[in-house]
Amino acid sequence: MSIPSIGGYAGKFLRVDLSNEKLSDLKLGEDVLRDHIGGASLGAKILYDEVSPTIKWSDPSNKMILASGPLGGTSFPGTGTISIVTKGALTGGAASSQANGLFGAYLKFSGYDGLIIQGAAERWLYLKIEQDSAELVEAEHLLGKGTYETCELLQKEQNKHERELSTITIGPAGENLCRFAGLFERKGHSSSKNGPGATLGSKKLKAITVSRGDLRVPVKYPERFNQLANQVREKASKLMGTIGSVYDLQKSGQGVLPVKNYTTNIWNISEEELERFKGSNIRERYDPRPNPCWACPATHSTMMTIPDGPYGGMEVEEPEYEQLAAWGPQIDNRDVDSAAMLSGVCDRLGFDNNEMGWMIGWLMECYERGLLTRDQLNGLEMSWGNVNAAREMMYMIAYREGIGDLLAEGIMRASQEIGGEAAKAAIYTLKGNAPRGHDHRTRWGEMFDTIVSNTGTLENHVSISGQPPFSSWAGHPDEVSDGEAITKGVMLLNDSLGNCRFPTGLDLTLFTDTLNAVTGWDYSEEEANNVGLRAVNLMKVFNLRAGIDRELDAPSERYGSTPVDGPNKGIGIKPVLEPMLRNYYRLMGWDEETSEPLPETLKSLDLGYLIKDL
Repeated sequence: MSIPSIGGYAGKFLRVDLSNEKLSDLKLGEDVLRDHIGGASLGAKILYDEVSPTIKWSDPSNKMILASGPLGGTSFPGTGTISIVTKGALTGGAASSQANGLFGAYLKFSGYDGLIIQGAAERWLYLKIEQDSAELVEAEHLLGKGTYETCELLQKEQNKHERELSTITIGPAGENLCRFAGLFERKGHSSSKNGPGATLGSKKLKAITVSRGDLRVPVKYPERFNQLANQVREKASKLMGTIGSVYDLQKSGQGVLPVKNYTTNIWNISEEELERFKGSNIRERYDPRPNPCWACPATHSTMMTIPDGPYGGMEVEEPEYEQLAAWGPQIDNRDVDSAAMLSGVCDRLGFDNNEMGWMIGWLMECYERGLLTRDQLNGLEMSWGNVNAAREMMYMIAYREGIGDLLAEGIMRASQEIGGEAAKAAIYTLKGNAPRGHDHRTRWGEMFDTIVSNTGTLENHVSISGQPPFSSWAGHPDEVSDGEAITKGVMLLNDSLGNCRFPTGLDLTLFTDTLNAVTGWDYSEEEANNVGLRAVNLMKVFNLRAGIDRELDAPSERYGSTPVDGPNKGIGIKPVLEPMLRNYYRLMGWDEETSEPLPETLKSLDLGYLIKDL
């Protein structure tokens, strides 16, 4: 059956061969789309089929898949999302990360469901996409430019205003192959987990631009689809984002904030200082300018300007919780203006805020304890809360200056190279990626997901895996591992549809109904969830073949440490981790000793062809 007979698709991918500077169209059959839909699952399928798991992430034969899904570019709220899949620079395994904004929608409006980037150019280029056409353009003039400046230069070069052109760019971090460099859509929408910016930098592709075309995404059953979209739109209109969550979590007393690199679970901040982290206070002070994602009425996506003080006049994308957590409690900085400034600098240089926050916090602890000297740290006084030193260190890492050359390899490799007590203080998984921005020693559901994930970031979410009868909290090992396995698949399904999870939550019934309404297919909820489970198992087998075995499903010493204070003092995950893993593998249909998916599991997901590879 041909693609036009179903809704939700433009009908083709664009294959970009950078080594030969050639572009070609690729059409996928309905059987492949029915099994993998789009986004993360389709990206995992292409990665598995076309990339050897044994190559280095920087090898020209590595590929990057950027894909929307069947909801992309429709009237459904938040459907500008793009999923990026590649062989990751931090773990050496599969990487799957998403950015919201406009790119996924504009790609569909220009006639493409996704891109496959392969090879490596001999000169710096950017990819320019317009409706049903694309070309590679020389990009030497963009080198050394940050993500914000690159975005603005490309808009000017193409004579487009900011809502007419979506850009994905890398910053200096990506150009210099820093392993935790990300991709940035229109300045601050970041897809940065597991180093996709480094992968694009290795291919000498500085940016991708896509103009807003006038094609429309076909919807098979528009009346039902619009009913579902309107329900979600009403919910989305009330969303305020996570900008105030540092304040909220500190007030909760749950011990969820990351404080001083996990050396404590208690942030000693005054009430006056904490009030400035309150979401309403930040918005009132920073005069936000709406910058919504596609078709979304939520008010959290804005551009802000720091009004005065040493950073006055600096434009930043509205920092979400994880940016303010990284540049607030994690480095013991109690000034919200400087936290916003560091978030903006991190985005401009093109880094993942999470990994950089853990990196700077680790350096500060090492400096305070005398494990690293000022001379070793390029002359910087990396004391707790020293935001100017943090900013300078970010630049040194981006340009690989002095110790920055080692730190650009990521926190796991840098800490292992330095060794000794410093190595014991670093926060990461043994696969090589750093976690998201909470103290997971309290939030076991997120820690457990992070260490078993195949993507280099979260593969599940505590909003479903932690709901009763399951749990996400410390001290509940059975409920945590049960929830992780039994709800697995929904988040990867979401990442395959082409929509942001903020407006929808992780609602399998909603996803299934909407998928059927847009495509005309007749998925059951089990069939829809299997799309996510196929992605999980494809990436799991890819990673096993890449050498990422069961022993690497584990936290570093500090990441898995037992809190010395706070509400979960003395409650650690290490003593119960092995039975949690065994329970998880069993429920997933994987071998408890090796973590390999069992043949019957793969066959049940129509992945029997993977059995021979194991």
